[in-house]
Amino acid sequence: MTSSSILSIVTFIYGLAAFLYLAAWVFKKPPAGQTAVWVSLAGLAGNLAGIALRWRESYQMGIGHAPLSNLYESLIFFACVLTLIYLVIDRRTGSHVIGVFTAPLAFLAMAYASLSPQVSNRIEPLIPALKSNWLIAHVITCFIGYSAFAVAFGLSIMYLIKNREAAAAQGGVLAARLPETAVLDELTHRMILFGFLFLTAGIITGAVWANSAWGKYWSWDPKETWSLITWFIYATLLHARLMRGWHGKRIAVLSLIGFTAVLFTYFGVNLLPGLHSYGAPG
Repeated sequence: MTSSSILSIVTFIYGLAAFLYLAAWVFKKPPAGQTAVWVSLAGLAGNLAGIALRWRESYQMGIGHAPLSNLYESLIFFACVLTLIYLVIDRRTGSHVIGVFTAPLAFLAMAYASLSPQVSNRIEPLIPALKSNWLIAHVITCFIGYSAFAVAFGLSIMYLIKNREAAAAQGGVLAARLPETAVLDELTHRMILFGFLFLTAGIITGAVWANSAWGKYWSWDPKETWSLITWFIYATLLHARLMRGWHGKRIAVLSLIGFTAVLFTYFGVNLLPGLHSYGAPG
């Protein structure tokens, strides 16, 4: 079985996990939530196996590089890290409902990678700009950051749902099954701080990589520019919380804006000409 076949199966496993999380939340079925955790663990194991097998396949083809060089490979790595992070939070909080808002993101990433005709799963030789020892460090740090921001995005949606019900004094059944707003606010902050540290490391390693590839640390390439914009959005959020005492709804809204910037940095700039055009679909 090829890595692509394994990863296609993982797509449906993640989809099943997302469905089970939703069923556990809507119908208040704890066994479904626990099953969703085990299904997610199975998907994570398959995801890791697929990445390892793809790496092995690249060596068998005489290409031999880490599977982190194109849109397909970055999507499967993103889904893998995202799943790992939300499973850790699930374990520590004991709240399976977090998976309702995070597992679908992993499923969508894998579905886009595996099923979209615009994304090629071919293993191809690296272009000269990617032949650098900084490639793995840059991609891993960036996508750990992106994954943490994705989890924060899910937590922020949960916060806004819970806060809206509390403000309306309606006490909706589904909202009542979400963690308390103080817990969600604190988890969002921790995820954003975690992601911010890795995004910072990703920008730094990317600058070093750019210098070795193109002879300069910064060129205001569209992806570089939007990475910096994203960094400033999350830096503003952390500054507002630390120095201004912001929390709750304002932090949740900034988190949503920040993840929107992440998505544009990841996908939108691929439509623009630039040094990072190799990351475009195809």
